Amino acid sequence: MNRLPDPAELNFDILIIGSGLAGLTAALLLAPMHRVALLTKRELGDGSSGWAQGGMAAVLAEDDTLEQHVSDTLIAGAGLCDQAAVRAVVKGAPDAIAWLRALGVPFSEDSEHPGELHLTREGGHSQRRIVHATDATGAAVQRSLIQQLRRTPSITVFEHHMLVDLITDRQLRRAGSQCHGAYVLDVITGRVRTFGAGQTILATGGAGKVYLYSTNPDTATGDGIAAAWRAGCRVCNMEFIQFHPTCLYHPHAKSFLISEAVRGEGGQLLLPPSAGGTRFMPAHDSRAELAPRDVVARAIDFEMKKHGLDCVYLDISHQSPAFLQAHFPNILQRCAELGIDITRQPIPVVPAAHYTCGGVLTDLAGRTDMTGLYAIGETACTGLHGANRLASNSLVECVVLARATAQAIDAIKSGPPMHVTVLPAWDESQVADADEAVVISHNWDELRRFMWNYVGIVRTTKRLERAAHRIALLNSEIREFYANFRVTRDLLELRNLLQVAELIVRSAQGRHESRGLHFSRDYPNMAEKAVPTILLPPKA
Repeated sequence: MNRLPDPAELNFDILIIGSGLAGLTAALLLAPMHRVALLTKRELGDGSSGWAQGGMAAVLAEDDTLEQHVSDTLIAGAGLCDQAAVRAVVKGAPDAIAWLRALGVPFSEDSEHPGELHLTREGGHSQRRIVHATDATGAAVQRSLIQQLRRTPSITVFEHHMLVDLITDRQLRRAGSQCHGAYVLDVITGRVRTFGAGQTILATGGAGKVYLYSTNPDTATGDGIAAAWRAGCRVCNMEFIQFHPTCLYHPHAKSFLISEAVRGEGGQLLLPPSAGGTRFMPAHDSRAELAPRDVVARAIDFEMKKHGLDCVYLDISHQSPAFLQAHFPNILQRCAELGIDITRQPIPVVPAAHYTCGGVLTDLAGRTDMTGLYAIGETACTGLHGANRLASNSLVECVVLARATAQAIDAIKSGPPMHVTVLPAWDESQVADADEAVVISHNWDELRRFMWNYVGIVRTTKRLERAAHRIALLNSEIREFYANFRVTRDLLELRNLLQVAELIVRSAQGRHESRGLHFSRDYPNMAEKAVPTILLPPKA
């Protein structure tokens, strides 16, 4: 949509890369004062935000407090959260919900108190504080924001446009550390276009597709994280990959998530009948199914390996069919399509890579190490999540931090009203069309499999060493491929996933303890002092 003529260079005040909740929020808030370009590498509605089922955490109940929400977040984060970030997001959450409601987001209301929001509870929360739109909150929020965006003339949307690399002072042969825009692949035409901008915002989501099993859409390939690292930005806490405990296990169900809220409403995890059919979570944690996700995921992983299982089961059949239809209509329907009647039988589930807690290091206004470059949403690491993300804190973080970033950009008084620097065009005079696409698909498959086996829920020093060795070999192949052939979306995604995989492994190798989502058999105890993992990029 909004495809403009194709000049050598396109100039905007603001360039936003990514169309999830963070990117959409920033675009809408910046549109009144700026000309905004919003890029998405597939279609506008794609991305992880639209897949989010559970909801958004905010203190709205009379018996809940901001301090309780802060405390729950800090506990889940295993001592590694940045308290200032936690307090900023928790404090800003109610206003974020109010803003979304004003835009028409149809959050579920309490049937007994019309006009009041229905609040549910999820693992790690001490109170009911999850605002939701049945069991498809992300999709409902995204639809409302996209409708608003389509009515905003100062926002130009470029679908099927993928980030290749950021344009920095390095490309301009200048001393300094400033971002001037990005080189972007028009996936439809195959041409690399030059986008100039005074301010660039990375909102490209996480990197779940680096693993064989993931709840993320195919777009989650770590594009923004990898590009920021190549441009010279620090990254933080990349070893903390959250594995959602309950992804539907079925040969015809790709990446379908069984919401955390199912356990919040009384769902119990069971072994299959062949292994006794008993409930197992109470033996692992006193909070049972309501323990934080890392605890539940490790418990399932333990039981699967102990009994040689392909999956375990999540049983919510004690609730009435009417209750399940009201609270989980999408899960009920999808399971029914696959022959699973959740009103009468348990749901087969396995853990799957779900959320990247680390990312590009930023402050609480999205600023990175580079002037004119911001990162928000799952791409960024503010310190909110620490060593483990508390359920339903991520969507609300997208809105709160996007609002803070927009305010910071609006407050910039100096400089021209639009980007005017003439940028060098993309040079592909020395490359040819790829002759062996099978190289990319084979390397992608190999990467995802060894990351799953060696850098998954439970890690060892030897497994990490093996993964690092394989990454080095694949990187050398892909660097040669990238240097000699025209870029494609598949090649760019593999290049980014390899870079992110390297960052995950390096971060994991440097953490000689088990904390939150990072569990090492060689270092099973938690260190006395919690220290974030910050990686510095090599100097150019």
